[in-house]
Amino acid sequence: MRIFIGESDKYKGKSLYQFLVEWLRKNHFAGVTVLRGITGFGKASKVHSSDLLELSSDLPIVIEIVDKEEKIEELKKMFNETDCIGSALITEENVKIYQYGKN
Repeated sequence: MRIFIGESDKYKGKSLYQFLVEWLRKNHFAGVTVLRGITGFGKASKVHSSDLLELSSDLPIVIEIVDKEEKIEELKKMFNETDCIGSALITEENVKIYQYGKN
Protein backbone atom coordinates (compact mmCIF):
# COMPACT_ATOMS: atom_id res chain seq x y z
CA MET A 1 0.00 0.00 0.00
CA ARG A 2 1.16 3.52 -0.75
CA ILE A 3 -0.27 6.62 0.88
CA PHE A 4 0.41 10.00 -0.71
CA ILE A 5 0.08 12.96 1.65
CA GLY A 6 1.60 16.38 2.27
CA GLU A 7 4.31 16.98 4.82
CA SER A 8 2.05 19.42 6.68
CA ASP A 9 -0.83 16.91 7.10
CA LYS A 10 -1.58 16.35 10.77
CA TYR A 11 -3.62 13.99 12.93
CA LYS A 12 -4.12 14.36 16.68
CA GLY A 13 -1.56 17.14 16.86
CA LYS A 14 1.32 15.36 15.17
CA SER A 15 2.50 14.79 11.63
CA LEU A 16 0.23 12.27 9.91
CA TYR A 17 3.21 10.24 8.68
CA GLN A 18 4.60 10.11 12.23
CA PHE A 19 1.21 9.02 13.61
CA LEU A 20 0.97 6.26 10.99
CA VAL A 21 4.51 4.96 11.59
CA GLU A 22 3.83 4.78 15.34
CA TRP A 23 0.44 3.08 14.79
CA LEU A 24 1.92 0.54 12.37
CA ARG A 25 4.78 -0.32 14.74
CA LYS A 26 2.42 -0.61 17.72
CA ASN A 27 0.21 -2.95 15.68
CA HIS A 28 3.11 -5.18 14.58
CA PHE A 29 3.18 -4.47 10.86
CA ALA A 30 6.11 -5.94 8.92
CA GLY A 31 7.50 -2.59 7.84
CA VAL A 32 6.96 0.93 6.61
CA THR A 33 9.08 3.45 4.75
CA VAL A 34 8.37 7.17 4.58
CA LEU A 35 9.74 8.96 1.52
CA ARG A 36 9.97 12.75 1.24
CA GLY A 37 9.57 14.05 -2.28
CA ILE A 38 11.47 16.99 -3.72
CA THR A 39 8.57 18.15 -5.86
CA GLY A 40 5.05 17.12 -6.82
CA PHE A 41 1.44 18.11 -7.17
CA GLY A 42 -1.90 16.51 -6.44
CA LYS A 43 -5.62 17.00 -6.94
CA ALA A 44 -5.46 20.82 -6.73
CA SER A 45 -2.50 20.94 -9.19
CA LYS A 46 -0.55 23.19 -6.78
CA VAL A 47 3.16 22.39 -7.13
CA HIS A 48 5.01 21.71 -3.87
CA SER A 49 8.76 21.92 -4.33
CA SER A 50 12.03 22.01 -2.44
CA ASP A 51 13.34 24.69 -4.83
CA LEU A 52 15.99 26.73 -3.05
CA LEU A 53 14.33 29.99 -4.05
CA GLU A 54 11.02 29.13 -2.39
CA LEU A 55 11.09 26.40 0.23
CA SER A 56 7.77 24.63 0.62
CA SER A 57 6.61 23.54 4.05
CA ASP A 58 4.31 20.98 2.45
CA LEU A 59 6.52 18.67 0.41
CA PRO A 60 5.04 15.41 -0.89
CA ILE A 61 5.29 12.40 1.42
CA VAL A 62 4.84 8.78 0.31
CA ILE A 63 4.27 6.16 3.00
CA GLU A 64 4.92 2.65 1.72
CA ILE A 65 3.64 -0.30 3.73
CA VAL A 66 4.25 -3.96 2.95
CA ASP A 67 2.47 -6.70 4.88
CA LYS A 68 0.02 -9.56 4.55
CA GLU A 69 -3.41 -8.87 3.10
CA GLU A 70 -5.06 -9.31 6.53
CA LYS A 71 -2.85 -6.59 8.03
CA ILE A 72 -3.59 -4.20 5.16
CA GLU A 73 -7.32 -4.81 5.70
CA GLU A 74 -6.81 -4.00 9.40
CA LEU A 75 -5.16 -0.72 8.39
CA LYS A 76 -8.00 0.19 6.02
CA LYS A 77 -10.48 -0.50 8.82
CA MET A 78 -8.57 1.93 11.05
CA PHE A 79 -8.70 4.55 8.27
CA ASN A 80 -12.49 4.23 8.10
CA GLU A 81 -12.92 4.35 11.87
CA THR A 82 -10.67 7.36 12.51
CA ASP A 83 -10.84 9.36 9.25
CA CYS A 84 -7.17 10.18 9.87
CA ILE A 85 -6.28 10.03 6.18
CA GLY A 86 -8.52 12.86 4.97
CA SER A 87 -8.11 13.43 1.23
CA ALA A 88 -4.90 11.41 0.79
CA LEU A 89 -4.38 9.27 -2.29
CA ILE A 90 -4.05 5.59 -1.40
CA THR A 91 -2.96 2.87 -3.81
CA GLU A 92 -2.83 -0.84 -3.22
CA GLU A 93 -1.19 -3.64 -5.15
CA ASN A 94 -0.09 -7.23 -4.59
CA VAL A 95 3.64 -7.72 -4.24
CA LYS A 96 5.91 -10.73 -4.26
CA ILE A 97 8.51 -10.54 -1.51
CA TYR A 98 11.88 -11.79 -2.67
CA GLN A 99 13.67 -11.40 0.67
CA TYR A 100 12.76 -10.04 4.08
CA GLY A 101 15.80 -10.04 6.36
CA LYS A 102 18.09 -12.95 7.07
CA ASN A 103 17.80 -15.33 9.99
